[in-house]
Amino acid sequence: MPDGILNINKPAALTSHDVVSKVRTMTQIRRVGHAGTLDPLATGVLLVCVGQATRVSEYLMGGTKTYRTRMHLGITTDTFDSEGLVTSEQHAAVSLSTFESALEQFTGKINQLPPVFSAIKQHGKPLYRLVRQGLQVSRESLRPREIEVYEIRLTEWAFPYCTIEVVCSSGTYIRALVHDLGQVIGCGSHITQLTRLASGHFSIEDSIELDSFLSAAAQDNWSDCLHPIDAALLRFPAIQLEWSTARQLCLGQSFTVSTEPAEQEVPTGTLARVYAPDERFLAIVTYNSVAGMWKPHKVFCAPESLECA
Repeated sequence: MPDGILNINKPAALTSHDVVSKVRTMTQIRRVGHAGTLDPLATGVLLVCVGQATRVSEYLMGGTKTYRTRMHLGITTDTFDSEGLVTSEQHAAVSLSTFESALEQFTGKINQLPPVFSAIKQHGKPLYRLVRQGLQVSRESLRPREIEVYEIRLTEWAFPYCTIEVVCSSGTYIRALVHDLGQVIGCGSHITQLTRLASGHFSIEDSIELDSFLSAAAQDNWSDCLHPIDAALLRFPAIQLEWSTARQLCLGQSFTVSTEPAEQEVPTGTLARVYAPDERFLAIVTYNSVAGMWKPHKVFCAPESLECA
């Protein structure tokens, strides 16, 4: 069974779950999931994990994200995007200098209140579903999340519309950022378009259109679209083992390796990706500095697959 990561350019109007469902149907593989939700309005990089790659989705979700969003200044909606109901209108003129000054307040670490229309679970159900069923929820009652905006820049100005690009940490709600920006300016705002340009090192330039993937799946060559599992782990150091130690690891046993330089200290909890002598990806391991050993964290290779090596 093929395992790996699909970098799909999600079209608008589909949910992330819709894309996962289509991948499941076309590949006949049940073990499929996405690494980071995109709203139906949003397009762009949606990472879909197939087979054993679902075990590394947490590392994909934790990566830096880059977005491009088009804002409409002067109008606020309940969902903070163009699919919601208008809650206020204020067509006061906003100068470019005022807007750029407000942008500066949204860089660095920020405690962000999530939007009420979000996938945050409450009573075991997504909050947006409960709100649409009539539950009254105040945004101020939600727990703020610490996010970090590494870069935010204006790329187009045509008041009352403008386009910004945002490089941010995982967990950032761009809808909420745009709404809060409009509140700081004093006229309100909402997003009309949103595209995820990158998730970690996966970019929209390297993505595949959903229709192209479905066509490849119909011809039974969709596995050519997969990125390897360890593509989710490139930020971790790599360890290459000899065959005997590789077999030891795949049996679930800890192992030791020398570090260079010899006096280098590895902190407890450090993660690394491990490879066999033939460069086959084997596992994620974690270091125990007290024992001086690497312990299996997630193993992806069965011991019998190494028996003939």
